Amino acid sequence: MGKYYIKTNQERCVSCNACEVHCQSKNNLPEDIRFGKLTTLGPFKKKGLPRILSMFIPCFHCDPAWCVQSCPTGAMTKRTEDGIVYVQTKLCVGCKACIQACPWNVPVMNKVTKKVFKCDFCMDRLDQGLKPACVNGCTAHALDFLETDSVSYGKREAPALGLLLQKHRELQR
Repeated sequence: MGKYYIKTNQERCVSCNACEVHCQSKNNLPEDIRFGKLTTLGPFKKKGLPRILSMFIPCFHCDPAWCVQSCPTGAMTKRTEDGIVYVQTKLCVGCKACIQACPWNVPVMNKVTKKVFKCDFCMDRLDQGLKPACVNGCTAHALDFLETDSVSYGKREAPALGLLLQKHRELQR
């Protein structure tokens, strides 16, 4: 499993697309390419008030990474120290095997270079102790860059505690 993930705080997100803009700018992406996609649902009413739910979806840096497994040249690579999946551009031949293998449609073809590129959590920024551009540029501070291990234990524990409390209540009746 990758060491990191990006979480969207839906209570803070205002669907401004700053995450996409900062990613696009930092990575010098063409207008029609997004490494991470802000997806929205709504508007709808919640407690009589209009609401929009949004979630930023970058690469998940899967384990196993299907894009890495499908790459015949080894261009699609996974860093051992943190599980970040990235493209070694010099090795990419543009065969699109990684695009076909990714269930999330994350890798994209650069029409100019004829090589694949994708979100790498701004690996160069991480190596300098900085957060990814999308997280850093979020105007509403709705994106968190988290270590997977620091959050997953609590997330696993919460449903279990809920079930135990429910069982406890039943036993007290």
